[in-house]
Amino acid sequence: MSTLWDRMLLVPTVVRLASRAPKDPNTAWDRYWNGIHTTGGAGDVLWDSGSAAERGQYKDLIVAHFDPALPVIDVGCGNGTHTRWLAELFPRVMGIDVSAGAVARAAGESEDIHNAEFMVLDAADRAAGELLFGRLGPANVFVRGVFHVLKPDKQAAMAANIRTVVGSKGRAFIAETNFPGNSLEYLAELGATRGSMPRQLQRALENLPRPGRFGAQERHAVFPDADWQLIDDGPVSIEVVPMKSKAVPQRVPGYFALMAGIQER
Repeated sequence: MSTLWDRMLLVPTVVRLASRAPKDPNTAWDRYWNGIHTTGGAGDVLWDSGSAAERGQYKDLIVAHFDPALPVIDVGCGNGTHTRWLAELFPRVMGIDVSAGAVARAAGESEDIHNAEFMVLDAADRAAGELLFGRLGPANVFVRGVFHVLKPDKQAAMAANIRTVVGSKGRAFIAETNFPGNSLEYLAELGATRGSMPRQLQRALENLPRPGRFGAQERHAVFPDADWQLIDDGPVSIEVVPMKSKAVPQRVPGYFALMAGIQER
């Protein structure tokens, strides 16, 4: 376990790496994905563990509550790891991501998946909800690890778009990291020390917006009771690529919620 002094010694490195990140989040995400060489459990992408154990926490819930007659939208699909998994469970899946580089990689890694498609789209854009609803009709929505990297106004905008997309029949499932400590404690937990920084973590720090936490309190703020019925929620383990020991799965405390839109009376 790292001491307070060890964590404080991380500050100069974190500040130096974070100063390199583009100010515009969309630019940051595209630069990040265009610089990725390998994906998967031993790859460059911090959160792309592809863990069957993690997905096992979600599977029964979404299979029970997602209407299979509706398409499923994987928001923030990245290189399509979860899109491909969802395509094993449902007849039609669309992955969307703000980064054209991510979508190009997802399409390339999914060439043999005939019921999955991908589109470049900012899910927090004002017109995104209507655009998706117009193209797909009502849909189920799956989000893994997107809300915790957005500012509150973008979180609210994305939640509003998801409300438009689910309509009267769809459901929304979210799973987010919800680490209880501060950012330095989080970095130390992921494997950063005063003498070394895992390459996956370094790439995230020098390219991407600063992450936060997203739990029940944050969910309640952007998915208000007036618009949403909470079906189920609780703790979940988010698995990242192993950065401490290649043989040991690395998990981060997280939060999940399954919701339905409340219909106007």
